[in-house]
Amino acid sequence: MNARDDGAMRAAKENQMSTEPLLSVQGLAVDFATMDGVVHAVEGVDLEIRPGETVAIVGESGSGKSTTAMAIIGLLAGGGKIAAGSIRLDGKEISRASEHELRAIRGRDIGLVPQDPMSNLNPVAKIGTQVAETLLAHGLATRQNVQAKVVEALTAAGLPDPARRAKQYPHEFSGGMRQRALIAIGLACKPRLLIADEPTSALDVTVQQTILDQIGQMTRELGTAVLLITHDLGLAAERAERVIVMHRGKVVEQGDARQILEDPQHPYTQSLVKAAPSVAAARLQPEAFRVQDRPAEVDPAAPVAPADNIVEIENLTKVYPVRGRGEDFVAVDDVSLVIPRGETVAIVGESGSGKTTTARMLLKVIEPTKGLIRYEGKDISTLSRAETRNFRQQVQPIFQDPYSSLNPMFTIERLIAEPLEFYKRGSGADRRTRVRQLLDDVALPQSMLRRYPSELSGGQRQRVAIARALALSPDLIVCDEPVSALDVLVQDQILKLLGDLQREYGLSYLFISHDLAVVRLISDYVCVMKDGKLVEAATSEEIFTNPRDPYTRRLLASIPGNELGIAS
Repeated sequence: MNARDDGAMRAAKENQMSTEPLLSVQGLAVDFATMDGVVHAVEGVDLEIRPGETVAIVGESGSGKSTTAMAIIGLLAGGGKIAAGSIRLDGKEISRASEHELRAIRGRDIGLVPQDPMSNLNPVAKIGTQVAETLLAHGLATRQNVQAKVVEALTAAGLPDPARRAKQYPHEFSGGMRQRALIAIGLACKPRLLIADEPTSALDVTVQQTILDQIGQMTRELGTAVLLITHDLGLAAERAERVIVMHRGKVVEQGDARQILEDPQHPYTQSLVKAAPSVAAARLQPEAFRVQDRPAEVDPAAPVAPADNIVEIENLTKVYPVRGRGEDFVAVDDVSLVIPRGETVAIVGESGSGKTTTARMLLKVIEPTKGLIRYEGKDISTLSRAETRNFRQQVQPIFQDPYSSLNPMFTIERLIAEPLEFYKRGSGADRRTRVRQLLDDVALPQSMLRRYPSELSGGQRQRVAIARALALSPDLIVCDEPVSALDVLVQDQILKLLGDLQREYGLSYLFISHDLAVVRLISDYVCVMKDGKLVEAATSEEIFTNPRDPYTRRLLASIPGNELGIAS
């Protein structure tokens, strides 16, 4: 459902709004005490939210948007404090409230849906127990009726079979189901204001749309105002009435969502809109990262001469036995595709579609149940130990999360040099020279060499991961959601870097992603997977301008902000 285009719904929501703001923030400043001195994370922020209104705060990582939200709810990280300003909830000053007073406000008056459901749900407590804690803490349920209230909250959040789900643990839920559980907790007490901090950043587009629709439906029914924290401009354009743009701790622009995103006035807002990968913009410059011209009739699902392809996959299948069930789980079902040399093939689909399992089989991390994978014309299942060692040097991965894929105990120099040392490439001096060259290749300063991953931003860490993948001069790089955890400006930089490296070194990419706007920008060919099967495969231009399969059309229709040409 597109709330922005539904005029009747918009009118009803506007009628719901009061002339007096529910939340008023004026001159907010937040400081953090660090070993290097005081950091001014937020400076002079002003914002208002009226009852029933949705306001989005957008900006890159480190812009202060989440810090502003956490200051409102009194959950600043250690060392953080409100240095100046006023925060009023329904006319009452809460910026100087005691912890006891804030505990009464949290949940009942202000609900929170945090970003990462895995780290924000207790892994050893059942879902129902975690919902019940909120209800009992605010006196909205008794021991006698709390289970019925829990089922009611989970039902409202759209969880199927809520009575059974309440008895399960977070690890038994999918990502979308865990996020629904957080929504149930955040809205269980029917708060007047809901803070949703990047609630769908790790979810694929169809699940994202479902979750946002669920939040929208529940908040409309309750008359709840929403403060949406996001780096996704398309999402902000589609779901919010007003947008606040933050940069380096300050508000640089705010106003009507559609007006700001269609006609941004501040240079920083203009850079955000320009950097957002857009299906519409990509049509103006198709195949922007193409290395060389190719025949238009080439189809990645149709094998061609081995000399033209670096990888050929035929009838690939992966089956996992499931204990206690009469039938096995088919993760990948009879998939065939090719990766032309020097080009980018993307695999897209929802979570559980089989795209990552396909990539892991190509990397020889797991073995296929049946089918064939040929690299440089040779079946990789027949490789000797020496040939496998050589294969692993030629095929390198870049993983989704730059925070967990880098050893936090290693310096940046050691991280990049590790594959060179493992494969005994050159002398110590040669390796040090190579590491410095790689830093230049990924546009990182030499001063990074002695730093640790914790001292780098998300975009810098992903550049380190790319440098490490390039260390052995591979021919094929498997990119598994390499930019999904990054904001639009950093994402734009990384995608341009991958394109530059492809042109310079003639690299081939297998690009795994659920973000169709990113795929449109970087891919030459697109393979669409659903429930383990390949449902459509064609050139990027064909997929995005003339999708044939209903599932592909549904994926494209789910991209937030697509109608504005802003989708990220």
